[in-house]
Amino acid sequence: MPNPKFSIITVTYNAADVLERTIKSVIAQSYDNYEYILIDGQSKDNTMDIVNQYRNYFAQIVSEPDHGIYDAMNKATRLATGDFLCFLNAGDKMHDQNTLKLAVYSIHGNKLPDIIYGETIIVNKKEEIIGMRRLSAPSSLRWTSFKTGMRVCHQAFWANKEKVVPYNLTYRFSADFDWCIRVMKRSRVMHNTHLILIDYLKEGATTRNHKASLNERFRIMSHHYGLFTTILCHFWFVVRLMFKKVV
Repeated sequence: MPNPKFSIITVTYNAADVLERTIKSVIAQSYDNYEYILIDGQSKDNTMDIVNQYRNYFAQIVSEPDHGIYDAMNKATRLATGDFLCFLNAGDKMHDQNTLKLAVYSIHGNKLPDIIYGETIIVNKKEEIIGMRRLSAPSSLRWTSFKTGMRVCHQAFWANKEKVVPYNLTYRFSADFDWCIRVMKRSRVMHNTHLILIDYLKEGATTRNHKASLNERFRIMSHHYGLFTTILCHFWFVVRLMFKKVV
């Protein structure tokens, strides 16, 4: 049975109203081989007051100005010492207290995969379940899987530290989409846990900037898959959306 170490990373900026649920979901884990890293962009609210209440649970805490969420994630990547990186945004939660343990139990053999991934549930600020994420994780993940959209939520995509690349800071809202594709290009073994790993807070930064995020994703897809393929895929997106409205 493998015993990988997880680097769980939370990036914050003025997240006092949703942060505590995230922290509690991490420190409640029944699997204890993890480190918890928090990178704060020098919040102006009482985010750090909440962090300080749980200071003993963190391996690293950094609070300083940055150039956005992906710059903060790059900082965290450099600090991480685990086998796998798990980015858990403020407001998001590990699905339950056995999430890490069950994910590890699902790995067969002694060799660690390059990527561990699973499903995501969408919740609101009251922590009420809205439903499963619209795009479900493919049974077998490939770097070409994202031609039809971000099939695995960033938070439920745990990359082996050896395969990790820096986030491209030219993308403000969808660098995680590009990052996942680049990590998959470097990976061979992508392990599907067949588990719900994450409760994802709907009101995230990408949700608030939906149009800008979609524009960036088009550019990213064109870069990795080619313009013609990307246009064809988007034509299918429109047809799929129209079909759902009719049904």
